[in-house]
Amino acid sequence: MPRVKVALPDTFLLTVEIPVRITDLNYGAHLGNDALLSILHEARVQLLRHLGQMELNPATQTGHIMADVAIEYKGEAFYGDTLHIQLAATDISRYGFDVVYWVRNQDGKEVARAKTGMLCFDYATRKLLPLPADYARRLRGEG
Repeated sequence: MPRVKVALPDTFLLTVEIPVRITDLNYGAHLGNDALLSILHEARVQLLRHLGQMELNPATQTGHIMADVAIEYKGEAFYGDTLHIQLAATDISRYGFDVVYWVRNQDGKEVARAKTGMLCFDYATRKLLPLPADYARRLRGEG
């Protein structure tokens, strides 16, 4: 079976720090895969806020919907670790973009690489929306 490979970009838009909580551990006493996905969600919300966006605007019922996710596990994380997550936007298209995550612990040890495919979405009509040009520029780091 071919393994998932997540390519890292040359530059990142933002780095966030998120601690591993006791509730993030699984029966192996390390960060669980479900908890990592939740941590990536938090990091993505912080990236969107950094870019002046919301994951969902309750007033307009527009925002983002996740189309896919890929996680490449590289190492373990444990209770007490602080995850340093670098985020970038790649593969910007008419309707969306990918968010790439590079996750390392406080000592620089790589924990994971991940990618989520995000689409602009109208929750009222249940249809895709075009990605606004000014938003695409910010995702590219152009302003």
